[in-house]
Amino acid sequence: MFNYYLKLAFKSFRRNPILTGLMIAAIALGIGASMTTITVNYLMSADPIPSKSGQLFHVQVDSWDPNNGFNDEPNTPPNQLTWTEATNLMAAQQAFRQTAMAKSGAIIEPQNSDINPFEASIRLTFNDFFPMFNVPFKYGNGWDKKADDDRQMVVVLSNNTNDKVFAGQNSVGNNIVIDGKSFRVIGVLDTWQPLPKFYDVNNGAFDEPEELFMPFYLKQELELPNWGNTNCWKTPEGEGFAAFLQSECINFQMWVELPTEKDKQDYLTFLNNYVNDQKALGRFPRPMNNHLLNVMQWMDDQEVVAEDAQIMMWLSFMFLLVCLLNTIGLQLAKFSAKSAEIGLRRAVGATKGDLFIQYTIETAAVGIAGGILGLALALLGLVGIRQLYGDVLNDLANLDATMIGLALTLSLLASICAGLYPTWRACNIAPASQLKSQ
Repeated sequence: MFNYYLKLAFKSFRRNPILTGLMIAAIALGIGASMTTITVNYLMSADPIPSKSGQLFHVQVDSWDPNNGFNDEPNTPPNQLTWTEATNLMAAQQAFRQTAMAKSGAIIEPQNSDINPFEASIRLTFNDFFPMFNVPFKYGNGWDKKADDDRQMVVVLSNNTNDKVFAGQNSVGNNIVIDGKSFRVIGVLDTWQPLPKFYDVNNGAFDEPEELFMPFYLKQELELPNWGNTNCWKTPEGEGFAAFLQSECINFQMWVELPTEKDKQDYLTFLNNYVNDQKALGRFPRPMNNHLLNVMQWMDDQEVVAEDAQIMMWLSFMFLLVCLLNTIGLQLAKFSAKSAEIGLRRAVGATKGDLFIQYTIETAAVGIAGGILGLALALLGLVGIRQLYGDVLNDLANLDATMIGLALTLSLLASICAGLYPTWRACNIAPASQLKSQ
């Protein structure tokens, strides 16, 4: 019977092409708008490192102003650390893996005279950064702990930087001039684009990873500039770069890898003891407020999915509802025009159940057609987003298999729900009155 009802649905489409087209267009517009915003929100909130997101924790300690909480919120610790905390916690080596980090930048001076010097972003970090975050290498590897301790002039290049400076060749062992100083290349990353860029959401959650990676302590050694967010609750005591590093200004992030719940509790105990020691030295005037948030908790805490993006998604759902209300009106008009046919079918023995199934299949077919057209409109919407925001959202503005399946399911369910009332009305048409009118 399904094939028979489907055949009847297609005949109905041919008899009423304008009404059918309007219903498909209404559903397509609603699905297209909804899926554009759903896709962006879905990818913005996706787990960027599912294999270990529950084992990686962002470290927060409250070293802020005793009179005003960070961002004027009394129970929220700062989202970054001071140089003092970053270096002290790293020196303690209390986690399975740990890395403090910061963002900086410098000028690369290629040896090839055909390539002009250019500014590149730097991720200052420790050797554990690469295994902690499952960073893939194309050539070579990261540095070791000795390179961290000895402040060696070594660097890991991003794949794009290697392509630009060394034409994509294996550059491991070569030297590269950065801010007038020679660095030895020890590794080149393979393509790596965690979305969101969870390890530093404070400085662009959807930015591309940095172009250079080098040992953390070179910031002090070379007096590399601060890039990204820097916040201070009191003026540094003294002038110059060294005074900034010893100040209460925050510009550094720290992550630890803690494989078990016991490891997490042990590290939190260590943090509490550390803060108590600092309080004894006259620092940390606020009540103890240490946080260890895993990857997903941290992204939620920092509202990586922007509130306006969520508002746009709910507005698109409201637009879908308006489209469905229009579809209901169109279906009522269509079924009203078929009253005589419905009365005749009832008179020759068709039950209300038979009619209900027939017209539900017809509305479902409209929904599937609307869903397919809606996918095309969603793709156009995502192209528009890429054009509007550029490379920042390039990898977010794509429909994957999950989103395609969701779009078709949503359009099917929406069309069936929109068709329930018109179908019920059609099933309750009195056959006698229709036959008499004929």
